[in-house]
Parts: sequence; C-alpha cells; structure tokens
Amino acid sequence: LIRYSMHFASWKERKKIAVALRAIYQAESADAARARLEEFAAGPWGQRYPSIYMAWERKWEQVTPFFAFTPQIRRIIYTTNAIESLHSQVRRSVRVRGHFPNDRAATKLIYLVLRNVESKWKRPPVSWQQAKSEFAIRFGDRFGAMN
Repeated sequence: LIRYSMHFASWKERKKIAVALRAIYQAESADAARARLEEFAAGPWGQRYPSIYMAWERKWEQVTPFFAFTPQIRRIIYTTNAIESLHSQVRRSVRVRGHFPNDRAATKLIYLVLRNVESKWKRPPVSWQQAKSEFAIRFGDRFGAMN
C-alpha cells in the first residue's frame, strides 16, 4: 500500500509523504492508525493527494489485522526486502524442481525452503531475533517445528 501510494505523488515529495504515511502504519493500535489516517486526510498531503487517502480508505479492512501483532512482528511483515527475498527463494526452488506429482509434494518443498531460509541470509532483517521470539510465543507449535 505504501508503494501504491507513492504512485500518486510527485518525485520531489515522495520522501515527505512516506514520512507522513509512516505515522499511520507505525501507530500503536488500529484506532490510533485510523486517527492518523484522518489527520493525513485533513493535512496538506491529504488535501493535495486525496487519491492516497482514498486508496488507504478502500484497503483499510486489509490493513487493520496487522495491528493485532507487536511492533517487532509488524516490522518484519512490512519489510519489503525480507519478504521479496523470501518469495524469490521459494520461486527459485519451485522453478528448479519443475513439476510436482501432487499438492503435498509442493507443500513439502515450500516447507523446506521456509525452514532453511534463515541460513541463507547474509544479514537478517532488523529486529529479526525479537520478532522470532514473538513468533515462537504467538504461534507455539507451528513456529517451533520450523526451528
């Protein structure tokens, strides 16, 4: 949504708008984020680029579930480089394998890629260790099986 929002802004103002949007997605709760979104809409950037506000408004139901997580987990979720790296490793493994006899075989391959992804990082995402602890607490058995 951040990248999509930047498509509406001029090149000169993208950094300033990104700072204004950061206040929304780094808010403590969904209610605080909603208040910050309304402040954005009423402020100079919302007046100048109403399409950014409308895009956030349309996707608000998809944004609010992220506020159920702690800030460490949210940072990992919206850190684009880490997610893109993960996706590229999964795509590469699937492409090398070629075809799968059934869905279970594909699921196993993806599981193995996810299990070994951390060992291939040259540098883990910022706050990964904190997020990893949070994942272990929140998801218990499912996360523990991957370590």
